[in-house]
Amino acid sequence: MVGGGKKSYVVAVAIQALYAGLFIISKAAFDSGINTYVFIFYRLTAATALLLPTALINNTCRRSRSTASTPPPAMSCRLLLKLFLCALLGNTFTLNVYNVSLKQTSATVGTAASNSMPVITFLLALVLKMETIKLRSRSGLGKLVGIMICLAGVLVIAFYIGPSIHPLAHHPVFAHKLQRINNGEWIRATFLLILACTTWSFWIALQVPILKEYPNKLMATAMQCLFGALQSFVVAAVAERDFQKWKLGLDIGLLAVLYSAFLGTGALMYLQAWCAEMSGPVFVVMWNPLALVFTIFCSLFFLGEIVHLGSILGGALLVGGLYMVLWGKSNEEENKMLSVMPEESQVQGEGTITQDKHEEEELTSQV
Repeated sequence: MVGGGKKSYVVAVAIQALYAGLFIISKAAFDSGINTYVFIFYRLTAATALLLPTALINNTCRRSRSTASTPPPAMSCRLLLKLFLCALLGNTFTLNVYNVSLKQTSATVGTAASNSMPVITFLLALVLKMETIKLRSRSGLGKLVGIMICLAGVLVIAFYIGPSIHPLAHHPVFAHKLQRINNGEWIRATFLLILACTTWSFWIALQVPILKEYPNKLMATAMQCLFGALQSFVVAAVAERDFQKWKLGLDIGLLAVLYSAFLGTGALMYLQAWCAEMSGPVFVVMWNPLALVFTIFCSLFFLGEIVHLGSILGGALLVGGLYMVLWGKSNEEENKMLSVMPEESQVQGEGTITQDKHEEEELTSQV
């Protein structure tokens, strides 16, 4: 079993459910007219307002409970620079590029594009020596085949449309006019989505060495949100100079900001960092196909989007690839445990034989 036990699996599924909600509500807000750059600034600002005070209070409590010999780790200037760069990569760049592309496509396509992350993250983990693959073993072949199936699912969704499935709800909750598809914008947005997924995969991989240096996940997440909010303000101010369009009303835009801030940014970043630390970065993104399944059904009910057969077939391939990779990782862990058990039993056996010899010598001396 991977590090973290059953908790890692529960957290991984919860992450994908939160992602599905984020895709749906963000797409609904963009369709209503909110500026994507302004939206990211509000999202990160609200997340900072939630996480930073919580992290400071938690850090103060830890310091009061800790002894002089084991004080909680302090942030250095070098660590702050690393967190600033991580925020620039994982928050400012990735979120802005991803949301601009999401506005030009659909929630289903946006979720499907995120399923390229297992391939990207696996390659990054291999380069950073966080993951290994043995082609001569069943587990290694299982992981490789699973990744290829995931990639096939993404290609099916991208290039095969097929018959359409009309919305299941006649009056969807987040009703909007269906946008006309511009092939040029659609292709460009799809490539930008893949680019955003690449940088997000790199961000996940970078969380492992950062959390080894600074184990306080809550403070590390809060500082990245703070830096991301400051950086995103500069981007939003340049992109949207009419501050009248920065106003939020009691509508889907405000709801999307609150959801994306508290659940889509704060909770997601913390849970992903925890899961990456416990089970590795590849384990985190291998669950992404579940978000696609959740998003397809939510799009039909809440957004009134038209979902095509290609998306469903691709989603089935993605889920199949997901469980193939999980089987490979599980089998690999079982083989490691079996390779250690004989050595332990051998040591125990030697100890038993030695003990028996001592008992025989004691009986002989007594006789």
